Amino acid sequence: MTGTDAKADLRSYLQDARDVLLFKLDGLSEYDLRRPMTPTGTNLVGLVKHLAGAESAYFGETFGRPFDGPGLWIAGEAEPNADFWAGPDETSAQIVDLYRRACAHSDRTIEALDLDAVGRVPWGRRSELTLRRVLVHMIAETHRHAGHADVVRELIDGAVGQRSADDNLPPADPAWWAEYRDRLEQVAKEAQVAQEAGRGD
Repeated sequence: MTGTDAKADLRSYLQDARDVLLFKLDGLSEYDLRRPMTPTGTNLVGLVKHLAGAESAYFGETFGRPFDGPGLWIAGEAEPNADFWAGPDETSAQIVDLYRRACAHSDRTIEALDLDAVGRVPWGRRSELTLRRVLVHMIAETHRHAGHADVVRELIDGAVGQRSADDNLPPADPAWWAEYRDRLEQVAKEAQVAQEAGRGD
């Protein structure tokens, strides 16, 4: 039986999500990093900016260890979704640097406190949270937005995969993927026909 370090395990999962998120930005132009790729404006650098605010708020303000940088958008405090896009006076490089600095600040908080340390957030239903709970929340939050970044990046230029050394996808060429996608489309149509036929019974 091997021993385990719960804090190290949680920290490892958080760092993995951070790394995947930043990998999704590699090699893109300033325009592509900012392009709104969904009807609600989801864009790569906006996801990074939002997570910089989340890191600084949850690991900084919550535990009385403030970080010098913009925070999360809170209802009534700024333009809606202000933390989900880069303004004309911000560069993507600045936002990536902000995110890296916020993560480093978070790591210092994680290192300094016990998992049972209690912090206070000024928003939401739960005003008191342990460091363990904050870590679990930020792991979920960062992986969620890394998933958004996966889809956004594929829509921009077709690039896919989890990281350059391991794309975490089956080995296949573009022709296989096109056939696979067409097969899924056909199955979806057949399922719809079957559902509509079942309603007529």
